[in-house]
Amino acid sequence: MILCLDIGNTHIHGGVFEENKLILQFRKTTRPLASSDEYGLFLRGVLKENGLSSESIIMISMCSVVPDAIYSIRSACIKYFNISPFQLQAGTRTGLKIKYNNPQDVGADRIANAIAGIELYPNKNFIIIDFGTATTFCIVSKKKEYLGGIILPGLRISMEVLEKKTAKLKAVEIKACDHVVGKTTPESIQSGLYFGHIGIINELKDRIVKEEFQGDVPFSIGTGGFSSLFEDTNLLDVIVPDLALQGLYKALKLNS
Repeated sequence: MILCLDIGNTHIHGGVFEENKLILQFRKTTRPLASSDEYGLFLRGVLKENGLSSESIIMISMCSVVPDAIYSIRSACIKYFNISPFQLQAGTRTGLKIKYNNPQDVGADRIANAIAGIELYPNKNFIIIDFGTATTFCIVSKKKEYLGGIILPGLRISMEVLEKKTAKLKAVEIKACDHVVGKTTPESIQSGLYFGHIGIINELKDRIVKEEFQGDVPFSIGTGGFSSLFEDTNLLDVIVPDLALQGLYKALKLNS
């Protein structure tokens, strides 16, 4: 079995693969950061509570956008699994042609998403929209070229800024809305977050189509914690919540 860990700003998203099949997923809040022993005991405990043995893990693949967490989690893998984990980062084999001016600037989680995209949807131009702490776009051509990306504040960040920078606006549940004009202050915030995000994404998608694909509409893949909010809109062709985990699994295979 192979353990994959996507260390994000808000959550550590983990998964276990057995013979190319994802058989377990779990999440842990990233902060506060923990010690190597705390991470190790957590990982072994999650496996045990789901009927899996830590001894059955033969390889570990990880990526991180939180540099401060890497050392402790790597140490936990070595101490509690006797495995030095593979880390997806600049210089590892990806199967992608990175067109960034400096390829090392591309976040490892975005590379994991793109690797999974070319594996799941070969010979397609596609956009990956990851609805996480930030909302990110990855634009990939059918030639396996990572053309570039877009980063904007995510839904939760937007809500937290409203709460912190205003005197009377409070945090609300982030959810899909069925009408745009709110009749209460919480409804108004929810509408602004939801429909505002839809408007931004539609505009960005239109510009990507014109700028990179000469009017040829690419396939749209949604992932990340808030992607399910948009499943009934016209934003996405498919939602793949475990996209980064699949990319980490594929990257490990490419670099083994």
